Amino acid sequence: MTDREPVLDPALMRKHYRAEGIDETELADHPMEQFARWFALAATDGLVYEPNAMVVSTADAEGRPSSRTVLLKQYDEQGFVFFTNYESRKARDLADNPYVSLLFPWHAMARQVIVSGTARRTGRDETAAYFRTRPHGSQLGAWTSTQSAVISSRAELDTAYAELATRHPEGEQVPVPPNWGGFRVAPQSVEFWQGRENRLHDRLRYVTREDGSWRLERLSP
Repeated sequence: MTDREPVLDPALMRKHYRAEGIDETELADHPMEQFARWFALAATDGLVYEPNAMVVSTADAEGRPSSRTVLLKQYDEQGFVFFTNYESRKARDLADNPYVSLLFPWHAMARQVIVSGTARRTGRDETAAYFRTRPHGSQLGAWTSTQSAVISSRAELDTAYAELATRHPEGEQVPVPPNWGGFRVAPQSVEFWQGRENRLHDRLRYVTREDGSWRLERLSP
């Protein structure tokens, strides 16, 4: 391999984080309350592009991992919710292996939130309620895409969408696809990562106890 130009050499790319740290005494008792605090900052003052974008990592029955970026659509004390085609690779993985990891990469704030937990499908009523809030084009897109399946061309996709748009014009109610819905990730651990100088980052992790309460621990960077 030829030598890269310095500007293109990943080994020479580094940012020096100068953000203030986080202290255990400053955090909420419940990780979802703490997530709400950080998410509010990321969405308003953090200059983060799509703060609800998260990397969802799954593994199939043989333990082979895969990751993709998905948009968070709801969160509450019960966990984090996203929606997808139930025939997609991630959904097939979760059917075999419900353990999942979520990563919110808020680089502009030198922050990350890392979640480990288990996923289960949302109910159809909850799925339908969210589906009704989607733009008309996104509703048609959920019908058009056989997510993760091999297709012959972009033209095939565009033709299928055009046919659906004719069948369900703007303003007409689009039914919820039977193979489309949500997953709720119930967290078992939630880590709040804050970049600090000299790579001595702050890492505070909530871990659930058997009684449902949470233990807060500091991790070495």
